[in-house]
Amino acid sequence: MPRVLILCTHNSARSQMAEALTRAAAERLGADLEVHSAGTEATRVKDDAKTVMAEVGLDLSGHTSKTLWDVPDAQRFDYVVTVCDSAAEACPVYPGQTVRRHYPFLDPSGGSLDRWRAVRDQLGTQFDAFVLAIHEGRDAPPTYEHSPAVPVT
Repeated sequence: MPRVLILCTHNSARSQMAEALTRAAAERLGADLEVHSAGTEATRVKDDAKTVMAEVGLDLSGHTSKTLWDVPDAQRFDYVVTVCDSAAEACPVYPGQTVRRHYPFLDPSGGSLDRWRAVRDQLGTQFDAFVLAIHEGRDAPPTYEHSPAVPVT
């Protein structure tokens, strides 16, 4: 089963939302993926992230912010995806078999719920395309711009 790690700075918003969206896309497709998220620092999962994810039927209430070293077998991932520039810069080196992708998204923190929803929806589009590619045995999209805006159904 492929292992996916989604990294952000605080593991409090974008990476948490991406983790839930990736799991949901995998479930819809019947794709076997083990999905984790982490941050370069741990804080707490933001309430606005929980709110906008609940709007699409995904519950983050049991999620906790964690660092990379809190994730099981932290050096063994098939895919490592960074969703913010600072995490991309701080991301550790992974063995050669790990596919790295960087999909930077605006930090919704401090913004309106509409801004949070926009980031959630962009993450959904990106990670739907990511999961679909993996499930079909294709390369994961190299950038956000290379992801088709076709939701996984």
